[in-house]
This record gives sequence, C-alpha cells and structure tokens, in this order.
Amino acid sequence: MAVPKRKMSRSNTRSRRANWKATVVQTVECPQCKSPHLPHTACGVCGTYNGRQVIEV
Repeated sequence: MAVPKRKMSRSNTRSRRANWKATVVQTVECPQCKSPHLPHTACGVCGTYNGRQVIEV
C-alpha cells in the first residue's frame, strides 16, 4: 500500500482540492417542443429522437 513519506503542505492540499468542482449538466433544445433535454437521448416531453417518435407520451 502506498504511504506518503512526507506530510503534504496546506497550499498543495488546497490547490489539489480546488479542482474538485461539480460541472453543470449540458442540455440541448428539442427541435419539436423546444424543451431542454440531455444530448443523445429521447425528449421526455414529446418523446422524439432524431426527428421521429420513439416513446409514446
């Protein structure tokens, strides 16, 4: 098991932790109903994907 030889300084610890950010979920607009949904997925509101009806809503 890897164990550090020396204590990591506060500045190094804080700069490492500073990169742990939550990212915003990217959404795209549905061409039929104009509601936001995840890319490469069927729209939950109207049920279309790539210009055709794939889910009965």
